[in-house]
Formats: sequence, C-alpha cells, structure tokens
Amino acid sequence: MKAMKLFPAFKDYIWGGTKLRDEFGKQCDLSKVAESWELSCHKDGDSVIDSGEYKGMTLAQFVEKAGKSVLGADCEKFENFPILIKLIDAKDNLSVQVHPDNEYALRVEGEYGKTEMWYVVDCEPGASLLYGFTHEISKEEFKERIEKNTLLEVTNRVEVHPGDVFFIEARTLHAIGKGILIAEIQQNSNTTYRVYDYGRVGADGKPRQLHVEKAMDVTRLAPPSRPAGKPQGEKESFDGYTSVLLASCEYFTVHEMEVSEKAALCADEKSFHSILVLDGSLTLQMEGEEMPLKKGDSVFIPAGAGDYLLTGKAKLVHTRV
Repeated sequence: MKAMKLFPAFKDYIWGGTKLRDEFGKQCDLSKVAESWELSCHKDGDSVIDSGEYKGMTLAQFVEKAGKSVLGADCEKFENFPILIKLIDAKDNLSVQVHPDNEYALRVEGEYGKTEMWYVVDCEPGASLLYGFTHEISKEEFKERIEKNTLLEVTNRVEVHPGDVFFIEARTLHAIGKGILIAEIQQNSNTTYRVYDYGRVGADGKPRQLHVEKAMDVTRLAPPSRPAGKPQGEKESFDGYTSVLLASCEYFTVHEMEVSEKAALCADEKSFHSILVLDGSLTLQMEGEEMPLKKGDSVFIPAGAGDYLLTGKAKLVHTRV
C-alpha cells in the first residue's frame, strides 16, 4: 500500500492541555500536549512514518529518498515541503502573535513566512479567539498600545463554534483563546512573533520573549482579509460523503469531509493527499490492501498513488496543494 500512516512530533508549550492524549489517543510522555505535528517535514519536529515499507523513517527522509515527484507537480514551485499540519489543544490562551510574509521571513529568519488556516474541531461554550483588528490603526498607536498593555481593546475578538474556519493570512494579528481545539494547516514555517503574552513566565521562571520590533515591521494594522468563521465553499454531496471547501490558497487546499458510507478518491500526479481523521473510524483501501483509521490518525498519500477508497463513518480534514 502506498498510503502511509504518520506518527506526530509533540510540543509541550505552557498553554497546552491533555485532550490530544485523552481524546485523540496521542501516545507520548509529556504532561501537557499542546500540539501534535501530524504532517511535518520541519526541522523543529518531523513526523515519522508508522506503517508499511518505510516505517521508522521520517517523512522528510522518505521525500529525500523517493524524490520530490511524490509531492506532485503542483509542488514543484516550492523549494521545500510546502505545508505543516497540526492539532492544537489550547487549555489556556496563546500569545497574541503575528507571522511574517515570505519576503520578510526569508530575509530576516532564513525560512518562509506563514499563512495558515484554523478549523475549530471542538471548543468550550463561549470560547473565543483574536482575529485581526476591529478597525485600522496607525503604527504609532500599535506601538503605544503594546507599551501600555491596551492592545486587546482594538483586537477583533470572535466567539467560536465547532466547524468554524479562519484563514490567517501572513501579517494578520491573531491568538487562539483558551478552551479551543484546532486543526491548523499552514505553510511549512515555525517563525512566530509574540506581541503580548498576558505577563506569563516560561519554564525558566522568566517572562517569555516578545518580538515587538519585528511584529511592528510586519503586522497588517487592519481588520482581517476574509470573513470570520465561514468556510470558503458550500457543502456538496457525493456518493457516500459530503465535502466543504474550507480554504484554498497557493499553499494548500483543504476540505472538510463527512463520510457516511464511502468516498472514492484519487491521488493524481498533481499533489499528494493528507487525511486527518477528526471523529469516527474508516478503512482505507488501496491496491487490494486495507488500513484501519481511527480518530486522530494522520495519513500521507504520495502524488500519483492513484485510486483509493474510504469506507466507514467519519469526519476528516483532507488537504492537498
């Protein structure tokens, strides 16, 4: 079988909880499981192939061994693996932060910038997040509000519900709020500039580092470019499943799929496929073999692998370039 189940890299940031271990079956020894990097070729956390011929090899090692053709023709324009997919459990608020665009990040950080999207998998009643500004402000006001700790007075706070979608274009100020579990699909980058962190200290007992000057260089001081919470497309019905386009840009195209019986799909030569199961269970059938999938499982299917069939009843996030 050409499809490969992946084992994630884990992060134990101070704001994390235990839902990824308790509810999604993630196996690790961390007391807090803030993030699981489900599809990653990033140096800060590689996912590892957990099935088949290449079991035990990192995804990055597999791509290097097999060649970039396994990523697909639509990925030829990218120097590196184009995306990173995470599950994020925010038991507490994340810092108010911003990511640079490609031009700034390559010049200053030596890696690409970060455009991302969030899919709200679950949340506590009344949970909210920050998404851009309520109105346009000046750079001078931005600086003054950071210094006086009044920045939250002009940020756009949005109450969230399961199934909500947020497209976070590079340079958009944002923050995931406490009580939210998110699937994040992003550019393959780990550059983050913290602007405000609620006065918290890190494991070393010192205030966590802020990056105010860099944030002032890159932040778009205006409301977000896309509507809050709404997917990009409408729900479509197919034989045995439904699909909704959540977001599409030059780096990723993401659908939410609800399989009620079956879904016949094809990984053509244009792009690899990623499957992240959010609820329920499935069987992936390909080349006469079967792979059982449960909540929390992540699968990489190389470009050109051909037809495959998902059977069962489940909700999943399907990503390609």
